[in-house]
Amino acid sequence: MDTIFIDKVWLTETAVWIRTVDGKEACENFNEYPRLKYATPEQRSHYTLSAEGIHWEELDEDLCFDGFFHEKKQNPLYQLFITHPELNASAIARRLGLSQSLFAQYISGSKKPSKERLEEILETIRSIGRDLANIHVA
Repeated sequence: MDTIFIDKVWLTETAVWIRTVDGKEACENFNEYPRLKYATPEQRSHYTLSAEGIHWEELDEDLCFDGFFHEKKQNPLYQLFITHPELNASAIARRLGLSQSLFAQYISGSKKPSKERLEEILETIRSIGRDLANIHVA
C-alpha cells in the first residue's frame, strides 16, 4: 500500500480511530490487542505517532496505519501474540535485529514473513522459553 498520511487519531472507549488526509476512517478495536484491552484509559492516551503507525511505549504495543485498512486475516504470529499477551513483541524484534515496525506488520498480517523468517521468529520465542525454563533461584 502507498504511504498513508494521517490527519487525525482519536480514542473511544473501545477503539483507536484514524482519519487519513483524504477522509478515509478506520479503527482497531482494543479487544483485538490484549495490552490495549486491559490498559487503563490513561495508559491508552499515552501514545506517539510515527509515519508508519502508533506506539504505546508503556504498553509495548504498536499498530501500523497500513493494518487499519487490511482485512484481518488470522496468521500464526497474530494468534501467538493474542494467546500469549505476556510476550514482549518489541523485545523479540530487538533480539531478532528487526525493526519494531516491521515486526508489528508481521504480527498484524499486513506483511508476511518468509517461511525462513517465520521459523527464525518462532525459534527465537522457543529459545526464550527454554531460557526461562532453565532459571534456578537459590
